[in-house]
Parts: sequence; structure tokens; C-alpha cells
Amino acid sequence: MNVTDAVAARRSVRGFQERPVDPAMLKTIVTRAARAATGGNLQPWHVDLVTGESLAALKAAMMATLMAGETEEPAYAIYPPELTAPYRDRRFAIGEAMYAQIGIPREDKAARRLWFARNFQFFGAPAALFCTVDRQMGPPQWADLGMYLQNVMLLAVEAGLATCAQECWALYPETITGFLETPAERMLFCGMAIGYEDEAEPANRLRSARAPEEEWLKVHM
Repeated sequence: MNVTDAVAARRSVRGFQERPVDPAMLKTIVTRAARAATGGNLQPWHVDLVTGESLAALKAAMMATLMAGETEEPAYAIYPPELTAPYRDRRFAIGEAMYAQIGIPREDKAARRLWFARNFQFFGAPAALFCTVDRQMGPPQWADLGMYLQNVMLLAVEAGLATCAQECWALYPETITGFLETPAERMLFCGMAIGYEDEAEPANRLRSARAPEEEWLKVHM
């Protein structure tokens, strides 16, 4: 598979098979991904892979937390609080497209909450990744994290795996950093579900749109 094909194939998958992923394969992917561009060669990413009994324990803990209605102070604002158009419109559109794909109308708030809760079960994925970063790092280093994570997702595609990057885990930083025994100087950036796609899952038939280049590209010659 070439890079062009991997970029085109990568997407957020929200339904996985129970089939386990070889831990050695996962380690190879996350290690190779560390060739990502990084300003000053800081390499600010820290990665925890979670599978097997550890993942089952985390899923159970998160289920109990959600059932109890517990909340935590988010690690950061996932979206700007006063998001403007066209960004606000794109976010709304992809959300509505997802719920339409799985047949949950807007007025069924309970069903939507249950669907969102599947995030915290990694959509059934048998493996997960968490990315943390030193608290002294700023926006340039957070960009480095994105480049690292994109490498992970593209290498996963090459290996026949599917992924879903999940910033929603930033809503429960205390639970996750406590579970991972993350040092206090590091904060949680995101999680990622990793596994083999369940092609029977209706949500996986969604293909998100991309804005036409005229909206964001300007060529200077």
C-alpha cells in the first residue's frame, strides 16, 4: 500500500471485531510512528498501549463511572466554546450524518447518550492507545502529537487495522491517568481505539465529507 492509498483509506471506525490484535504488531506500529516530524526533535509524545485484561478492567471501570453519572474536569476544551461558522456547521453536520446512519433521530436524546457512551468502550475494539504530554508543552508540541498519531493511523491501515482517534477521553483525565499511573507532570491528550473493522456495523458506512479546496486553498505563483 502506498501513502496515497493509506491516506484515502483512513477513517474513524466505530465498530470493531472481537478478534485480538497481536501486541507485537501494535508495538511495531507505535514505534515506527515515532519518525513523525517534531520541532526541535522534542518528541513530546508518551504512549500507553492497553489490551487484554487491562483493557477489560478499564472498560469495566468506565462503565461504572458512567452509570454512576460521575464527571471530571476536562483536561482541555476539545472544541472552542464559541465555535463559529463554517467549523460549527461542519461539526453539526457530521454529528447529524452519524446519527442518521445508525437510525437515531435528534429527539431521542437517551439513545444518543447511549451511543456516545460507546466511545468509552472503544466501540468494542480489542486494543487501545493513550497519548499523554508533558504539561510544559504548548500548541507547537501538540501539533507534533497530531503528526505522531496520524502516522499511527496510517501504519495501522497498512497493517490491515482500523482506528478511531478519541479526544473524548480528555473528559475523564483523572480516571485515565490514575489507571495508567501517569506521572503528575503529564496530561492526557487523547485515546485511540485500534482493531479489525466490523463491516456489519452501520456506523462504519459513514464517509465524512471534506470541504472543496476553494474554501481553504490559496496558491501563490
